[in-house]
Amino acid sequence: MPRPRSEQARQSVLAAMRAALASDGYASVTIEGLAAEAGVSKQTIYRWWSSKAAILGEALLEGSLPSPDLPVTDDLAADLRAWFSAMSTQAGDGASVELARALIAVTATDAELGAALNKRLADPIVEQIVARLEVARSRGDVRADLDAAAVADQFIAMSSYAALLGRPMDAARADAVVEVLMRGIG
Repeated sequence: MPRPRSEQARQSVLAAMRAALASDGYASVTIEGLAAEAGVSKQTIYRWWSSKAAILGEALLEGSLPSPDLPVTDDLAADLRAWFSAMSTQAGDGASVELARALIAVTATDAELGAALNKRLADPIVEQIVARLEVARSRGDVRADLDAAAVADQFIAMSSYAALLGRPMDAARADAVVEVLMRGIG
């Protein structure tokens, strides 16, 4: 029977992961470095987590996360462009590409952690977009039968795909995407 986790050691490893991400980016994170920073053995880490991606997933579940706010103005298309711009700024560096790839890896290998990460990372964004589209619906700016949650899922998919490829959505691409979306939802 495996030894139970020491909560203090677990928190130290998660804090070491967050610190490493902030200073050096995910690609430079090593189990050896995490162990040294956390003051635990590599064996402790390997006993508790299957990979550094799994540590990342757990660290993200418990840490604070920046999330751009979706503006609410009289111009839905401008609000959507602003959201894509904020997401692109947040996901526009090499570290974010590595982070997106790690998140995909951990969600592909651990369904339970993947579902928890989706709830933690995507649900707040979906809620924002759905709320913004509901405002647009109440103003008559979008179709009454619009499935706002399905549209919100597409926003997540597009921004995640752009981050995964390291191809942030520039202004021209955001304009094109929003134009297509507006035709579909208007």
